[in-house]
Amino acid sequence: MNLIKIILLSWLVVLATSVSAKTPGEVEVGSDLREAPLYGFSGDFRKLSEFRGKPLIINVWASWCGPCRAEMGSLERLSRRFSRKKLNVIGISTDDDARAALSFLVQSKVTFDNYLDRNLLLENMLGANMIPLTILVDSQGRVVKKVNGSREWDSPESLEMINRTLKLN
Repeated sequence: MNLIKIILLSWLVVLATSVSAKTPGEVEVGSDLREAPLYGFSGDFRKLSEFRGKPLIINVWASWCGPCRAEMGSLERLSRRFSRKKLNVIGISTDDDARAALSFLVQSKVTFDNYLDRNLLLENMLGANMIPLTILVDSQGRVVKKVNGSREWDSPESLEMINRTLKLN
């Protein structure tokens, strides 16, 4: 009887850890992004819908997150590679301290648009229960892929995945 209980409990643990929890109000892959405010670090304000018409890559990050910091250079190179002609790249900082986030952006010489998430609205909507999280959105505003974890976004493998997923070719 004890062996059966152990096997059943082990199976339940595996099952429970394989199901990822969703954040409140999360937009799933295949769904359209909802409207959301974007607050820039220089006081500018935009709406998420302003990015429709071109594919969009959204990176959710924080200045204290080592993997987020590690991939920021490759996101900058990716942004420059496409130079807003074929797609846009934006960052969403989940930092509680806007000064720390801005300091990191300045230090890293990031030039693509970055916004501060206020009240966890974007973090929840995008499903960022772990960061970094990168979301690929088609030109109509539909989420087509979510990538958890850090990667080299300008590597040949990543570029091929981006081109295939966002149908850039």
